[in-house]
Amino acid sequence: MSELNDPRVFFAAERTLLAWNRTSLALMAFGFVIERFGLFVTILLPQHAPPLQRGLSFWTGLAFVLLGAWVAAYSTIQYRKVLKTLKPVEIPEDYRTNPGVITNLVVAALGIALTIYFFQGV
Repeated sequence: MSELNDPRVFFAAERTLLAWNRTSLALMAFGFVIERFGLFVTILLPQHAPPLQRGLSFWTGLAFVLLGAWVAAYSTIQYRKVLKTLKPVEIPEDYRTNPGVITNLVVAALGIALTIYFFQGV
């Protein structure tokens, strides 16, 4: 349990959650770019990459997207653990603690959806 009785502790935890959210989005965006770059190379140089072959860029991009989804989900779990250690006085009255959690879970779900999209071969 926290003994500080200071709402700044809560806001620091929330800022950390949102920083992890940005990190997960960046990882997924980077993964998408890597995966699409492989498609671009296939279109540009078809003789070097047979169509529908999943090469290094596909698997690397997929790994980044899945890592981003995992980071979003795991940071939500960590944030909820921190919230359990805070006293009610440390969370401002009538302040909603769920928007950051919901945002991270939606980002994680979108990362999984993007992974499914990759496997469809579109």
